[in-house]
Amino acid sequence: MFRLLVPLALVVALSACAPLPPPGPVLPPGACDADNAAWAIGVAATPDVVDRVRVDTHSRDARVIAPGQAVTMDYRGDRVNIRVNERNAIIGITCG
Repeated sequence: MFRLLVPLALVVALSACAPLPPPGPVLPPGACDADNAAWAIGVAATPDVVDRVRVDTHSRDARVIAPGQAVTMDYRGDRVNIRVNERNAIIGITCG
């Protein structure tokens, strides 16, 4: 009996040392994921494009931020920020 328990104990002990795979991103419903909208960089911020960015990032709200425009500094995890240049081309997409 003892001979069976020793190998079993070794297997259990060694399995605790095995590295775990890194966890994937777990987003609550309505949480923004800006990486999903990387395709929009350089595209004009038309209403259709802004809405598609909102949908692709799983956000509830989207705000387009023009150069020099004042914005609130509050962070909202369910909002995507779309920064545009003076020609209304998207130059950056962030969450918050």
